[in-house]
Amino acid sequence: MKKGRGTGGLPHASQPILPGLTSTPRSRRLSTPREHALEIARARLVFVTLVFAVAWIVIAGRLSYLTLRGDAPEPQITRAEPGEGVAERADITDRNGTVLATSLPTVSLCADSKSILNPAEAEHQLISVLPDLDEKRLDDALTGGKQCAMIKRHLSPKQYYEVNKLGIAGLEFRPDERRLYPAGNLAAQVVGYTDIDDNGIAGIEKSMDERLNENPEPVALSVDLRVQTIMRQELGAAMNTYHAIGAAGMVLDIKTGEILSMVSLPDFDPDHPGNASDDAKFNRDTLGVYEMGSTFKIFNTALALDSGLVHVADTFDVSQPLEIGHHKIRDFEREDRALNVAEIFTHSSNIGSAKMATRFGGLRQRDFFARLGLTERAKIEVPEVGAPLLPTARDWSDSTTLTAAFGHGIAVNAVQLIGAVATIINDGYPVHPTLVKQNGPAPDYGDDGEERVVSAHTSALVRGLMRLVVTRGTAKQADVEGYMVGGKTGTADKIGANHKYLDNARLSSFIAAFPINAPRYLIFALLDDPKGSAKTKGFATAGWTAAPVVRNVIAQIGPLLDIAPLSKDMQEAAERQILKPLGSEVVDGIPVEEGSNYASVESDSIQ
Repeated sequence: MKKGRGTGGLPHASQPILPGLTSTPRSRRLSTPREHALEIARARLVFVTLVFAVAWIVIAGRLSYLTLRGDAPEPQITRAEPGEGVAERADITDRNGTVLATSLPTVSLCADSKSILNPAEAEHQLISVLPDLDEKRLDDALTGGKQCAMIKRHLSPKQYYEVNKLGIAGLEFRPDERRLYPAGNLAAQVVGYTDIDDNGIAGIEKSMDERLNENPEPVALSVDLRVQTIMRQELGAAMNTYHAIGAAGMVLDIKTGEILSMVSLPDFDPDHPGNASDDAKFNRDTLGVYEMGSTFKIFNTALALDSGLVHVADTFDVSQPLEIGHHKIRDFEREDRALNVAEIFTHSSNIGSAKMATRFGGLRQRDFFARLGLTERAKIEVPEVGAPLLPTARDWSDSTTLTAAFGHGIAVNAVQLIGAVATIINDGYPVHPTLVKQNGPAPDYGDDGEERVVSAHTSALVRGLMRLVVTRGTAKQADVEGYMVGGKTGTADKIGANHKYLDNARLSSFIAAFPINAPRYLIFALLDDPKGSAKTKGFATAGWTAAPVVRNVIAQIGPLLDIAPLSKDMQEAAERQILKPLGSEVVDGIPVEEGSNYASVESDSIQ
């Protein structure tokens, strides 16, 4: 007889045990050893899970506590976060925002020597991954007792990884910063460089050191890296062609005074300034002062015409050398006749220029130079600026007046020269060169109260004369199709260690404006001691060497700077307009001589 369902009884046979719905009563005893083992395993698993959970909660709580406190002891090898604890130095850019100098977060390695357990072993391990370390200095760092003795600055990511992998107790990585120059040599002397601690040592890095450290906003220079690249390429090619020992070049925006290019060759890599020679670090545009030769005839002629004592049609006899003391002023290409002012300028006659200077005298001449900024150190935003070399007002002799008329006896830097020439052709309004980008519209000259140095009429006359130099005078090789170029060549004898002029060494330079009928840009190129070649018929004067550099630069930067070339008809009209102030009789009296050797003049000026 079957029993019914009762307390402690089994279910009726017609009601099977369904997993999850029916279960074995709690009071039921385990019927087999296997079931008993499974029950014990479940209890142990629960216990272990609880232990791990408690441990995880304790660890997480401890980490949270230490993080919030912020004063937990650092591990012996710490990881540097980029920029942590290091003042970020501002970038330097060109006028278009291209980075010329920037700072990269790095790490440096130092040692707490008291925590180094085995200095000898640590030294061996470090040298295995940093073989350039000095063993003596490393030994001092590991055993000298300092809390953080510097071992190596600016580790690369690979070096950081290798050192960290060594796991040497007592080593520490400290956050650091390294200055980098993405443009390399292109603007080395302008931008300058810093020392290992990011202190400015030269160039803009030095002159604006405080500004770069205190203000994170980039410093935008006036330099246009595209124009800079073109100028550097052309100067470098000319150096190689004419075997010159150095070169310098600039491009100036006459409207704003901004220097779009400043190149000095040879140059150097600012990322590795320690490998550079003193000559490579020398800025020939600002620090070098030179006798600029016949480019000074721009000033001499402007003063003569502006004084009213000389007129463009006036003539001067240049057939015989002009004696000054024991020396004679000569012209390289002798003219057995009298020349008018336009011919003196176009043919670059030293004798004629000196005779013009006798009309106005030394007092006016020196005062005029002072008003052009040629007698004081140039104001430009780099610290490497050379002071001009010239006699004092009291010592300004008659011989100084004569030689300064054609650029001898007074030495200035290239920045002074371009500022002064820009002033002359800018209707006489002073132009102040700058290496910092100017924001806003170009200034209206005259609004700042600065007086004109020469009249607008004199400025127009000089512009016409500069155009004649390119079309009919010493700088025919500077002419560029479609562009109105006007300029002046200058070839000056170099002075040796004994303060005497060298027999066969010179500085050849050319300064030009375009478009000369409405001057916007001024270009200057100088070659230090170029040598003649078969292509130049053996001559190394500016008409053969420096003028072609400026021509090539203008041909490339004209379109780049949105100066459209003129059609033939427009250029002919502009030509007539710019030469009109000189008068048709003066202009027509200067022949266009094919095959002329005027490009070879200006050498052997004083004997």
